Amino acid sequence: MSSDTDRPAPIPAEIVAYYSTTGVEAARLSRGRGRLERARTQELLERYLAPAPAVILDVGGGPGVYACWLAQRGYTVHLIDAVPLHVEEARLASSQQPDHPLASSAVGDARQLDWPDESVDAVLLLGPLYHLTEPTDRSAALREARRVLRPGGLVLAVGIARFATALYGLFQDCLDEPGYLDIMARDLADGQHRGRSEPPLNFTTAYLHRPEELATEFAEAGLCHETTLAIEGVGWLLQDLDQQWADPDHRQRLLDLLRTLEAEPTMLGASSHIMAVGRRR
Repeated sequence: MSSDTDRPAPIPAEIVAYYSTTGVEAARLSRGRGRLERARTQELLERYLAPAPAVILDVGGGPGVYACWLAQRGYTVHLIDAVPLHVEEARLASSQQPDHPLASSAVGDARQLDWPDESVDAVLLLGPLYHLTEPTDRSAALREARRVLRPGGLVLAVGIARFATALYGLFQDCLDEPGYLDIMARDLADGQHRGRSEPPLNFTTAYLHRPEELATEFAEAGLCHETTLAIEGVGWLLQDLDQQWADPDHRQRLLDLLRTLEAEPTMLGASSHIMAVGRRR
């Protein structure tokens, strides 16, 4: 377990403020493109996680959307998040399913987990890696995930793809918005995203991965990388996504197509989010 005398630097204030003042994460996965992200993420979790009641540490679990869903399915889920509001929201969500509550929820940092060695079956990092902009911080988070995993344990980590800002601007006709091209240029150059408060630029400090980087980061942290998959694929770019999602037949065809293309290396960069799957050797 980590020492109190060697804590990492605080999460940048603008990231905590973004999530604390907007409350955006509580509803994001229930509307628009978020519904596609949620459905595909749940599909991948179902595919890779060991059967319940495996012990899962959801690091950066936000307001508990996935953690509570997994608890309902019989998993033993512990949630950690750096944003106090998210932990409060997760506890509230857990209290609303008293037959399947979260095992625990706490404020914490992905880079230094107050959790015993080799104590969980799976670690979810569905958000921390893209808010840790320095390679050393991402490495620390992955090494901590490895430390708390039992041998053979699973880690599922999500990144935002390097080309997300450019593709969103093109398909959603945002390229003429003031400041958009400057932000896009930096994203493409080094992956260091610095958003603004005004739509369509209202996202906070983040790092945008090239798809191949996740495998490298896993290997450097001592994790065996198995695959990297597109979560939304090209589906998030559809301007009529709400209409397609509302029609069960259209929705199924869309999901079938995304499933077919999810592991195609030449298509990974077109997805907004990508998920790396790995294990502790």
